[in-house]
Amino acid sequence: MRIRYSVVAGVAMAVAVSGVADAAPGDTTVTFSVSGSSLSISVPSSVSLGAGLPGATVGGQLGAVTVTDARALLTASWTASVISTSFTTGGATSAETVAASAVSYWSGVATATSGVGTFTPGQATAGVAQTLNSSRTAYSLTAGVGNNSATWNPTLSIALPASAVNGTYTGTVTHSIA
Repeated sequence: MRIRYSVVAGVAMAVAVSGVADAAPGDTTVTFSVSGSSLSISVPSSVSLGAGLPGATVGGQLGAVTVTDARALLTASWTASVISTSFTTGGATSAETVAASAVSYWSGVATATSGVGTFTPGQATAGVAQTLNSSRTAYSLTAGVGNNSATWNPTLSIALPASAVNGTYTGTVTHSIA
C-alpha cells in the first residue's frame, strides 16, 4: 500500500509542475509622453542709464535677459536678436534725438545656462560691441537637445551727440527670439 500512495503522489506532482510550465507569459505595453512647451524670452521692463553731458557716453547693464527653450526638441537651436529705436526727448527734433547708430551693445558671456548645447554670445566683450541701428545677434544656441536656457546681462553704451539738449531721453531696446 505504501507504493501505491507514492505513485499517486508522484503523478500529482508531475501534473502540477507541467501545468506551471505550460502557462503563457503576461506582457504589458507601457507608454508615456514627454511634452514640450514653448520658446520664450524675458527682459527687464525698464532701466535708467544715468546722465551724461553732450559729447560724452552713458551706459550700463540692462539686467538679466533670459531665453527659455521648453520645446523638448531632439535638435534644438535658437537665436536671440536685439535692435534699438532712436532715443528722443521733448519734440524729437534733431537736437532732441540720439540715433540708434549711437547705441552700442554687447551681450557678454552667459551668467547661467542649463541643458545640452553650445551657447554662444553675440558679442563676448566690449571690444566687439555692435551698434543697434539694425538687428544683431545677442545670443544663440546650437546643437541643443531637449530643454535649455541661457541668461546674460548685456551692456549698452550710448554716445551722446555734442548737439544733444537737456532732457530725459527714451527709446526701446527690443530682444526677440527665433
